[in-house]
Amino acid sequence: MNDTAASQAIPRDGDAGSQASAPPNQPVQTPHPELQKAIDAADAKNSALAEQLTRDFLATHPSNVTALKLLGEMLMQKDNFASAQAAEALFAKCLELSPGFIAARHCYAKLLLKVAKFAPARSQLELLLRWDPQNVNFRSLMAYTLGQIGNYEDALKYHEAVLAEIPHTRSALMVYANDLRAAGRTEDCIAAYRRVLEIDPEFAGAYWTLCDLKTFRFSPADVAHIQEQLKQPELSVANRVYLNFTLGKSFEDEGKYEQAFAHFRTANALQRSILPYDAERTAREFARLKSIFTPEFFAERATAGCQAADPIFIVGLPRSGSTLVEQILASHSAVEGTRELPYLQLIAVQLRSEFERKLTGLTGEVFAQLGEQFLEGARPFRRLGRSHFIDKMPSNFAYIGLIHAILPKAKIIDVRRNPLDCCLANFKQMFGRSYAYSYGLADLGKHYNAYLDLMAHYNTVLPGKIHRVFYEDLVEEPEAEIRKLLAYLELPFEEQCLRFYESGRAVRTSSSEQVRMPIFKHSLGSWRKYERWIAPLKRELGVT
Repeated sequence: MNDTAASQAIPRDGDAGSQASAPPNQPVQTPHPELQKAIDAADAKNSALAEQLTRDFLATHPSNVTALKLLGEMLMQKDNFASAQAAEALFAKCLELSPGFIAARHCYAKLLLKVAKFAPARSQLELLLRWDPQNVNFRSLMAYTLGQIGNYEDALKYHEAVLAEIPHTRSALMVYANDLRAAGRTEDCIAAYRRVLEIDPEFAGAYWTLCDLKTFRFSPADVAHIQEQLKQPELSVANRVYLNFTLGKSFEDEGKYEQAFAHFRTANALQRSILPYDAERTAREFARLKSIFTPEFFAERATAGCQAADPIFIVGLPRSGSTLVEQILASHSAVEGTRELPYLQLIAVQLRSEFERKLTGLTGEVFAQLGEQFLEGARPFRRLGRSHFIDKMPSNFAYIGLIHAILPKAKIIDVRRNPLDCCLANFKQMFGRSYAYSYGLADLGKHYNAYLDLMAHYNTVLPGKIHRVFYEDLVEEPEAEIRKLLAYLELPFEEQCLRFYESGRAVRTSSSEQVRMPIFKHSLGSWRKYERWIAPLKRELGVT
């Protein structure tokens, strides 16, 4: 599912739950007077002063667990890798000094979830639940965690138990509905989203998530209600974005393409106003990658990296058909589909300073360790014990050089679709704060060209390493294309790959309903329905 506030947010704390017997070494609750000044500053939303006062206090009281927790909380609110790392170290130190500090362990679990360390987060939550098994906040977080690692059977049990106690909690219901969708329980998922709207009829995110179910259709009354909401002058920009995307999809389903495009155009313009995109910066970043990953770079590191052959990376642009390819491969007895894993991008962020030095500071041993780090991150998602697993994060195409450096035996599949179809499908999709380039037709065209250019470079410096799948060819000749794909993966052909829609596996993307049906052709050439209004895209792509 898309990484949006409506669909992926970690559940907020609600009812504090019961107060079961806690471990005996909880810290003294009355803070030091000097630390109280920092707490007061934090309460007043003066985060800079609060952080400085807390750091000053810790300089003379390095073992004060309340201060360690406070600084960790402040750092975990920042959206950067270094702050998250520092917060993790602070919480670890805090809990080493005071293992029974429940509030700190709760924060630590939430931080681990934020940085996608799901297995360690689960361990922390298991400990918290051992101390306080009825705590609704801990159980809600456990439900979220289990859903994130694909254990939907247990996740849904936790969700249902929590919602029996807090049935009117919107955030918990949204996460429950998302997990129902991923698990393939579409009717139950629709009912859960409807329940969200009963609780909060103005919650625009629920309208979009319902609309994003490709098999769902709003009633005329629903559409009229959404249109009325858009007339409210106090409606936030974020809610206007969701509702305009929703109306665009609704009118498209009715074949009213001019009205649909008007709403898509409005939605994208509004999102662009709060999420800018710099195409020149992307061009510079891609040029930098081309300057790093050269034939000489790989020749000098021919024996570096982790030699595991388990991973299969499916890359490309969103809406290119990558979920279909994943579903086909995950129907093979030797391949497990996981999800869009964040771990390669986390490694890239971790190496930011090294990228500035063209990775020259890394030894072959370090490259191998980074490969192992990726495998360790993926481990909780490998539930079937199969020899290969898929990471379907589309934007990993930018890091193909890094993939080959740390996992030289990994397989890489580049999925492509007619550029007009692909870019327009992105333009019609609400990705939240992800894929900022997708909220402008010209930006989409520029990004598609930059993607082609970078992929051409990787195909030159890594000849034969990347297998390309064209969506249109796969739709027209599925067996022939699947046989080519499996041959590249060095796997035998299996008939079940042709019946991928029977697999019953969970899927966490916008195509989750589509890939549970046989291949269809009606999306081929769908850009023509909007040809009158996409001149900026056609111009960038050089299409006349």
